[in-house]
Amino acid sequence: MIESIWTHGLVAAGDSNAVKDAINAICQPHWFFILSNVALFVFLMGYRTFTKPAFALFALLAFTAFYILSALDPDFLSIIIKADNVPITMMMYLTGFFAWLGFRQSAINDTRMEQGQPLLEAGSDDKVLVWPDLVYTEMIALVLCTVFLMVWAVVLRAPLEPPANPSVAPNPSKAPWYFLGLQELLVYFDPWIAGVLLPGLIIVGLIAVPYIDKNPRGNGYYTFKERKFAITTFMVGYLIMWIVLIVFGTFLRGPNWNFFGPYEFWDPHRPAALLNIDFRDIFWVRWMGRAIPTEDWSGIPYYLVREAPGIALLLGYFLVFPVVLKHTVFRRMAVQLGGIRYGIMVFLFLWMLLVPIKMALRWTLNMHYIVAITEFFLNV
Repeated sequence: MIESIWTHGLVAAGDSNAVKDAINAICQPHWFFILSNVALFVFLMGYRTFTKPAFALFALLAFTAFYILSALDPDFLSIIIKADNVPITMMMYLTGFFAWLGFRQSAINDTRMEQGQPLLEAGSDDKVLVWPDLVYTEMIALVLCTVFLMVWAVVLRAPLEPPANPSVAPNPSKAPWYFLGLQELLVYFDPWIAGVLLPGLIIVGLIAVPYIDKNPRGNGYYTFKERKFAITTFMVGYLIMWIVLIVFGTFLRGPNWNFFGPYEFWDPHRPAALLNIDFRDIFWVRWMGRAIPTEDWSGIPYYLVREAPGIALLLGYFLVFPVVLKHTVFRRMAVQLGGIRYGIMVFLFLWMLLVPIKMALRWTLNMHYIVAITEFFLNV
């Protein structure tokens, strides 16, 4: 009966294969990434409407129905039932719920402030006694969590495999789900950037947030109106550049780390005719119509001459672009923050922005590095 719904009800105007092909096309990385950003910004602009319980319930039921119907496809089902992929489904539901909860309370508070009414948090007494209130609550939570983990361990078999064998490597070889975002970043950045620098900047950025943004408005209560830039930046960094990358690695990355649609068979023999090029190839060969420099020029090492276009591009991005932003988009923010705090903020912001830029360059131009000084393992 459910199969009949998929075949006749959901695709009454056409063939189910056509719908699956359309979804596979939409799930190509560039379209998936663009549509994810569009959906997030549309949600943020209309958060007061989209967080209403009726709309949230409709979105939950629609996503659940789509997920169940998608599970009728054998290729999609083979992905989601893997033991180490089950947490991803739970993560998507939990992420959606807590995002809705925070923005729902923000919408109510922002409306109350505009109407001159007290906030939801106003006058609330959050103090509880350690004994017996807190201890009982923690004990109940501990028991429920233990029962849940025991049932999970019995029902869902652990994805244990034989000892590591260098002659028999899994294809694709994936990191644990919580590291899939970092593994995806390795496609676009050198390992020292994807595995060390970017995670370090994330930690430093989270530590620096309360020192950069000292505006007292919005502290202690849920609000979006008073913290639009900060919350938007965080949501883009967390949802788009972390959760979406985990979804990429779980549902869309198949054998040989190729992209596959959710309803495509993971063919290990699918050819990947990719010829990674660097910015130097585009500049010297395509634009200048000459060979890439291989000799020193006026005492300048050849690798600096070769990578001069990319170096100039990065210097312009990290040195000139912040000045342009200071006098245009971030004019008001630069005055409020001051020189030092603005410099730290825009430095972290540009590194975060570099991630989707490198992803777009890889998907459209198949560009690997902007600067590739392989002699010293300095690749960006």
